[in-house]
This record gives sequence, C-alpha cells and structure tokens, in this order.
Amino acid sequence: MPGFIDRHEVRRLVDNGAQLVEVLGKKQYEEEHLPGAVNIFLKAMAKKAPEQLDPSKPVIVYCEDTL
Repeated sequence: MPGFIDRHEVRRLVDNGAQLVEVLGKKQYEEEHLPGAVNIFLKAMAKKAPEQLDPSKPVIVYCEDTL
C-alpha cells in the first residue's frame, strides 16, 4: 500500500526485513544512498523489480526530497 513514512518507520521496517529501493539515476545512487538500498530507476521499475526484489518482503521506495 503506497504512502509516506518517516525515518523512524523506515528504520523499523528495514530492521524487520523491508527492502530499500532508490529510484533516482545511477549517478545519484553512486554518490549517496541509504545503506542496503538497491538502485532501480523509476522508469525501469516494472521490469527490474521482479528480477531484483523478494515479493514476500515489504518494499520502501524513496528518492530525493527537495522540500
């Protein structure tokens, strides 16, 4: 179920097995990303997610916050 969560909830979910997905481009991912995150460009999500993610675990998708 899509929604917004704060960093405390991210930590709790990751500690319980959630997968982190950075959806920005490769350059941004290489410069800085959350520990344990995989990089799947947003436009490639439909193709790459089934190949790289475990469907039995929750997924947290994130990108740069410009606010």
